[in-house]
Amino acid sequence: MLRLRVKFKKYGPVRFIGHLDVMRFFQKVIRRAGIDVAYTGGFSPHQIMTFAAPLGVGITSNGEYMDIEIHSITSCEDVRKRLNAASVPGIEIIFTGLLPDHAENAMASVAAASYTVRFREGRAPSADLSAFIPDFLSRDHILYTKKTKKGERELDLKPGIYEFTCSDNGGCETPSFHILADASSAGNIKPIQIMEAFLAHCGEVLQENALLITREEIYTRAESSRLISLEDMCCQS
Repeated sequence: MLRLRVKFKKYGPVRFIGHLDVMRFFQKVIRRAGIDVAYTGGFSPHQIMTFAAPLGVGITSNGEYMDIEIHSITSCEDVRKRLNAASVPGIEIIFTGLLPDHAENAMASVAAASYTVRFREGRAPSADLSAFIPDFLSRDHILYTKKTKKGERELDLKPGIYEFTCSDNGGCETPSFHILADASSAGNIKPIQIMEAFLAHCGEVLQENALLITREEIYTRAESSRLISLEDMCCQS
């Protein structure tokens, strides 16, 4: 049995499709593409697949991951082309590679994720937000109140913010933010939480639907504890 890692983009109107529907979509695409995928046993067999980290509805991505188990393969590039031929606009397969035997699956591997965050046109505060970043990151604690069905819970985001920078894009566009944050099951910090906490620090309030968020990459931790992309875990592409 072989394990194949699939990296794909999600953009356009497809960004409004939820995680469960994306799973069902790929099940159909894999069948249409004629991939020799493995199935579970029992009365209701299903394709053996694992996704890395669910993507929030409305967020685009340049780096989503799915692992599938397959019986045989001609080449990784052939699988990539066949999946793309069976896909739809908004879901584009950009990499396929075989995983080594010892590698964890995509979901268990997730340690961090990087994002690009921009304001929609006309929704950015007038203040120079980049000037507030050094003081924001120097705080001992970055507190965020998370609302759940059971009430409110206060989180300290500071340990899970690995990088937070701002670019003014040469003064030609609204500022864009680069975020690298904990995305593990234990931490799982969302970029909108960081932006809400940051804007509150700046004396601003995040308006509803003001942000455009793109997940750029998902990372795991290598033996040296350095972050590497899930793509780099593959031994053959």
